[in-house]
Amino acid sequence: MSEVQAATWVLLRGLTRESGHWGSFPLQMARGLQATQGSVRVLTLDLAGNGNRCREKSPADIGEMVEDLREQLRQAGVEGPVHVLALSLGGMVAAEWAQRYPAELAAAVLVSTSMKPFSPFFRRLRPTNYLTLVAMSLARFAARWRERHVLQLTSQLMSHSEEVLDAWVKLHRQHPVSGLNVLRQLWAAMNYRASRARPRVPMLLLCGQGDMLVDWRCSQAVSRGWGLPLRMHTRAGHDIPLDDPDWVVRAVGDWLAKRELMSGPSTQPMDLETVPLHLA
Repeated sequence: MSEVQAATWVLLRGLTRESGHWGSFPLQMARGLQATQGSVRVLTLDLAGNGNRCREKSPADIGEMVEDLREQLRQAGVEGPVHVLALSLGGMVAAEWAQRYPAELAAAVLVSTSMKPFSPFFRRLRPTNYLTLVAMSLARFAARWRERHVLQLTSQLMSHSEEVLDAWVKLHRQHPVSGLNVLRQLWAAMNYRASRARPRVPMLLLCGQGDMLVDWRCSQAVSRGWGLPLRMHTRAGHDIPLDDPDWVVRAVGDWLAKRELMSGPSTQPMDLETVPLHLA
């Protein structure tokens, strides 16, 4: 009996966030996609300047971030097209990846993203919120105060969770993001302009109507501009995988089934693997 090849998913976070901010979502996703993909491997990558890579210089260009992530996968020996689920700034990176190297992506799910030329600046970045994020990131003290404000800004359903807050404070203290890297990542997001041509990669858009950081209509605009399917959560905030991970997994699984990306139900035992991919 032939071995069933695992479907590889790459998860990308947003501005100043790291793989640790996914919490238990990678494992939930691997388990939840067994019906459509059988064996699943999940890799959580960090952008340079975040997480274990917090001492590195963040690229100030989305295209450079794409090349950096591709190099991480090459060094890890990851072959074949991968699936990508990307949040916020990570969604811009995934979109550019799909435009440049469509053969490297089997599918992409963009969560709470926004891009020129589909939406105006005041909807894409909500200037007052981003200035608040920059000010909080530049502050040297009061890590708990800062992370509480970020949580309240990005979550609607988990914004008062002390367990989540404790985990985020610990991550911040372990991997502090420098003020310069905050500005470089923000600059990359502000200046990124996607192509109006629809990427040659199957894509799904997810957004939450409770998003206080990025106007949910930015995802709607990308959906209309590229002719992509859009699923909307009526209550979740910006960080939908935190607010309602089961909903995200169901939405992705339903979409994969409809696209017939699976070859059929696997007769092999389910294999789950979640890998935080940190390379020296």
